[in-house]
Amino acid sequence: MGDIVIVKPGQKIPVDGVVVEGHSSVDESMVTGESIPVEKSKNDKVIGATINKTGYFRFRAERVGSETMLSQIIKLVEGAQASKAPIQQLADRVSAYFVPAVMAIAIGAALFWFFSGQSFLFSLTIFISVLVIACPCALGLATPTAVMVGTGKGAEHGILIKSAAALQKAQEINIVVFDKTGTLTKGKPEVTDVIALGRMDKKEVLRHAAIAEKRSEHPLGEAIVGKAKEQGLQVANAESFNSITGKGVEAIFGAKRSLLGNRKLMAERKISIESAEDSLDTLESQGKTAMVVAVNGKAAGIVAVADTLKDYSKEAVAALHAMGKSVAMITGDNKRTAEAIASQAGIDTVIADVLPEGKERK
Repeated sequence: MGDIVIVKPGQKIPVDGVVVEGHSSVDESMVTGESIPVEKSKNDKVIGATINKTGYFRFRAERVGSETMLSQIIKLVEGAQASKAPIQQLADRVSAYFVPAVMAIAIGAALFWFFSGQSFLFSLTIFISVLVIACPCALGLATPTAVMVGTGKGAEHGILIKSAAALQKAQEINIVVFDKTGTLTKGKPEVTDVIALGRMDKKEVLRHAAIAEKRSEHPLGEAIVGKAKEQGLQVANAESFNSITGKGVEAIFGAKRSLLGNRKLMAERKISIESAEDSLDTLESQGKTAMVVAVNGKAAGIVAVADTLKDYSKEAVAALHAMGKSVAMITGDNKRTAEAIASQAGIDTVIADVLPEGKERK
């Protein structure tokens, strides 16, 4: 506690704390479900086990060891795995009384025959017969065996069962709650829309955005460059590159100066984006991160990036609805993005802006 820790690009943040110097974007998807990295600067909180993406910063450790958020999550999972199914607890309770009773009956039967004049061997046979027939081996063994086989078969098909109690309870399920990032969605940003505003066509807009982002390490930049290469576009190296913290990037290529960034960057450089406002609002209402591409001081187009649905998410939700189950989604992501994904997947209920400990409560 109180130590000042240096975190370099690509490193995991070791414990929970508060940034005291520097700026970066941090991938917090493993804790919050937010697939787009979160910008961090002085006085912002950082969470242990999340990944520093681009910048260098120093932070003061505030929660360490068993107090970190990650340790709390691990405790929740371990507690669930150590549990017994209610039916198994009942079987164990019955066995605790039944076994001594059977032992007493077996001994009583053996003694009765022995003192009735039968041989020791005959009396021993009676003792063993009573034990073999009446002892409730199945009572103590069948339930854990069934649980073990059930969870094993589930694992073979990619289904992980949290606890024995959860397996028993599964027959009563009437609502299925999904996480968002990496469960319903692919968990990494992809280019979803390219809109041309001026004389340039869509491919040219995407090419300029990719040239501007080629030397950037930001995940949104990686998604743009990846899309351009996928479409077979030539992404040349910029002659100069400048990352503008929290706003975007600037690059010079040939006689052209390209800017890619948010509204703040365009306002700062006095670039009019009136023609883009409606498209920006529409894309943002769909939960996408929309960036304006400007070339030589004029808005040329918009590139939108978002975490997209997995191929079979919609099908899975439809199958659950067909079984008469309600479907909900719970996520640490913001409400607008969550609702956009839910409407694409056909989900009934959305609970957004929830941290892991809050997810359990919800």
